[in-house]
Amino acid sequence: MTDDVGTPTARHRTRRARRVRLVAGVVAALLLVAAAVWLFRPDDTTPVAARPTPTQAPTPSPTPTPSPCESPATKEFTPTRVTFPGVARNLKVLALPRDGSNVPSVPPVSQAGKRQVAWDRPPGIKPGAPKGNVLLNAHTWPDGSALGNKLLDDLEKGDRVILRGHGSTLCYEVDKRIEVLDADGYPPYFDREGSPQIAIIVCSGRRLGPGQWTHRTIWFAKPVQA
Repeated sequence: MTDDVGTPTARHRTRRARRVRLVAGVVAALLLVAAAVWLFRPDDTTPVAARPTPTQAPTPSPTPTPSPCESPATKEFTPTRVTFPGVARNLKVLALPRDGSNVPSVPPVSQAGKRQVAWDRPPGIKPGAPKGNVLLNAHTWPDGSALGNKLLDDLEKGDRVILRGHGSTLCYEVDKRIEVLDADGYPPYFDREGSPQIAIIVCSGRRLGPGQWTHRTIWFAKPVQA
């Protein structure tokens, strides 16, 4: 083996030198890239663009339920249901005739009847009439379970009564509550010529026997003006 150029040893050295230069170039390029990355890295104090906070759609307000008193009936109607807010709701109203003594009939003495209201049908006054009392009555039971008992406990001056029937509604506000002796009666209850109102009567006082009580309690209620 010789050291002359062109010999195998010389060629080997030449290729090795080229590889060294190639590797050196690659390393230099990598160092340049690393330096560039380091120089242009974002500073910790550089503000980062804030992400927009998603805006939550406002919750729609619930649609208020219209009051049943907003559209009062403008003509007479036959009542079929009655509500005493806070006392009893949507009770059946029975259109009953008068008895042989011309006295308004009462609901049946039954489990259903104790939660019903009797209305003095024509020739009695209809709700919506321009004058006179709409006559209503309900049972009072000795065990305290009938509608009359609930009215005695809870229906006071200023309370509402809502009559409905065949798409018509009238609201009333109690403006008078009285108790009278059964033996004395109370003729104003039957008034047909005064201002329009409802008159509700139930037995009260002390029970003497079936259907016999010492007193009657009467509520008068005037139509609510819309």
